[in-house]
Amino acid sequence: MAKRSGNLCFLTWHAFALPLSLAALAAGQLAYGEPAAAPSTGWNVPTIDEMIDSRTDVWGEAARREPNGASYEFFKDRLPPLRWVNTEFRHYPIVLSAPQARHKARLVSNGSGINPRANKPPMWNEQGAPTSFFVGDSSEPFGEWPSGVDEPNYLDGHLPVVTTKYRHGGADYRQEVFAPVSKELADCGAAMVRFSVAGGPGRIETRVDADGPLRIEGREVLNEQRESLLAFSSGWKWNPDHQLLAAQLKEGQTAELVVFTQPAASGAAMSADVFDQRKDECVAAWKDVLQRSLRLETPEGIVNDAWRATLIGNFMIAVGDRLNYSAGNAYAKLYQGECGDTLRSMMLFGHLDAAPAMLKPLLEFNRKATQFHVAGHKLQLLAHFYWMTRDADAVRAYEPLWRPSVELILKSRESNTGLLPKDNYAGDINQQVYSLNSNANCWRGLRDVAAMLDDMDANEESEPLQKEAAAYREVILKAVSRSERRDAHPPFIPIALLSDEPAHDPLTATRTGSYYNLMSPYVIGSEVFGHGSDQEDWLLGYLENHGAIAMGMIRSMPHQGQFNGEPGVNPLYGLRYQLALLRRDEREKALTGFYGQLAQGMTRGTFIGGEGSRFQHGDANGRSFYLPPNSSSNAAWLITLRYLLIQDWDLDQDAKPDALRLLFATPRRWLMDGQQVRIEEAPTAFGNVSCRVESRLKSGYVEVRVTPPPRPVKTVLLRAPLPAGWQVESVSVDGKEAQLLNGDTVDLSGRTKPLSVRFAVIRS
Repeated sequence: MAKRSGNLCFLTWHAFALPLSLAALAAGQLAYGEPAAAPSTGWNVPTIDEMIDSRTDVWGEAARREPNGASYEFFKDRLPPLRWVNTEFRHYPIVLSAPQARHKARLVSNGSGINPRANKPPMWNEQGAPTSFFVGDSSEPFGEWPSGVDEPNYLDGHLPVVTTKYRHGGADYRQEVFAPVSKELADCGAAMVRFSVAGGPGRIETRVDADGPLRIEGREVLNEQRESLLAFSSGWKWNPDHQLLAAQLKEGQTAELVVFTQPAASGAAMSADVFDQRKDECVAAWKDVLQRSLRLETPEGIVNDAWRATLIGNFMIAVGDRLNYSAGNAYAKLYQGECGDTLRSMMLFGHLDAAPAMLKPLLEFNRKATQFHVAGHKLQLLAHFYWMTRDADAVRAYEPLWRPSVELILKSRESNTGLLPKDNYAGDINQQVYSLNSNANCWRGLRDVAAMLDDMDANEESEPLQKEAAAYREVILKAVSRSERRDAHPPFIPIALLSDEPAHDPLTATRTGSYYNLMSPYVIGSEVFGHGSDQEDWLLGYLENHGAIAMGMIRSMPHQGQFNGEPGVNPLYGLRYQLALLRRDEREKALTGFYGQLAQGMTRGTFIGGEGSRFQHGDANGRSFYLPPNSSSNAAWLITLRYLLIQDWDLDQDAKPDALRLLFATPRRWLMDGQQVRIEEAPTAFGNVSCRVESRLKSGYVEVRVTPPPRPVKTVLLRAPLPAGWQVESVSVDGKEAQLLNGDTVDLSGRTKPLSVRFAVIRS
């Protein structure tokens, strides 16, 4: 399914989909609300059909019933992995490029080729001369049989050097692919490939499907214009009759290629030594990107690999300073709300130096059909950029780009309603309504910019905006009060104000209800109702009790096209739902979505997400997902991870950050005996923070070393969320006893120097 700025248009998927069924497994189920840790013995996890039919998140509830809450392992095998896309090449693509390069190679994830034809316009782009690989004397397509393919994986678990193995004819074929980073090769979208074989001799074929005849000069395949499409090492032989390259390999031998997505000037050289040199350069470049990020190590290897891989993935999706939504398809462009979240993740993970340049294209972005949605999120992103960087000079330099959004909101409000004019219910639903999403987020944008200007000592600019925002909020709240449906339980708050929108139940039963699922988290994220208000409770409660959540992720369902009526999830639209849970300290629910997305919202071994996925479309080997890769899906998971560990909030609701909470939603298993957590130079609204955790439960303590941020913070709290069976007995700071709050928390407010906190622990 495809959506724009908080909306979906449901398009056709590949026709290979078959129904899936899963046997029930042992675990548990819990009523609505925050769960207490309890063993799952004696409980049965609902079946997939029961999960789909339930109005509550029954799999999430079962996961939270585990002794230490939700986990990757709990969700991993509930469904087949993401694998299929609606293209002729079927297997999902892996986009490879140098950091932020314009041209990118498309590797098919089963190893069958590079830049294959999708034959699915207009949603998939075509690029380069399709290059396909075959193995054995029978010339079987590489990766043809899923049973013979090992899942593709990255070097060291996260670096974009992709290894895929395929067993055929008694031999084990190994393929290694990466995108070189030197400018001349990156400008061509080059991909370098190495084949080797183990367990016996083997044969590799490479075929190039080009328009027009091919010719060989030296060790290059040239097109009619004498441009290079491919260069090869000495192990390959050209077959002029069949227009293909072939290599006979023995164990220990290799054969290399470089494939150009954009034809290159002839004269390219390829050899084993060149491959090794370019691979070393590629690895060094991506390690440098990570070195410029925060340093984060958790006890969970898959989490460490996933955050590095998704961050790198977003640098590969980006084109220059444009943090595009996707690559290789119709989504290879900017969208305000979604790509703004991509920039937020970049800042939170340490790339503040790049943020001003990356902000500019998003401030330049506009879309007439969703102009109010765009304006509100543009201003919110600007304010977040300011608090993270305190770069007032950049804010002023970009004023010609953001000031029109302020004026649009101020001048567009109607005199009779006080609301913005009617606009689309969602980007793909052109029903004209007084949109709660547009109004709430435009209010939030005005409020945030007013606070930003106040902090910049621009009082003459900030005070009128503060008054305007306060009055605007009152208008919105009155309109909501006139529109809410008290006949639903909990009361239903509509997106379409003053229009008698029905309380969708279940939410995915209609197209409008499915869009409501995607839009309402934006309303929650605006915080227009106030923290812990009845209306915030109702919004969250309605989602959680009327079929909007599965495995902690936001659900959706197409209501047109080939996959009409097939349920699934769109994880990226759950970000603001997740953040609200974390702000409200409903950490077990937030962890459900974190692990749900890691297990069922990303590919195995490559951590690639799409905009959405289906529960039951695919086959025994995998499920369908839509238009991968997706930078905002990556960003949603990255931001959630960051807020599990470090939370900077505006808890007094004056639009200025005032609270820092450390380790507040850390998974309890990360503090099992002998485990360590390390966070270094993590950017916050108050400056960089570092935190090192060492758990020595059997020795009776958990030690946390904290380096506070340089800027003043009203409230700083540190929590030690212990695993099941343990409790905190007392706490000391730098050797002096301190007050223990809520059984696992200590107040560090006012401290500015590095300090050591020791939680004394006992068995519970």
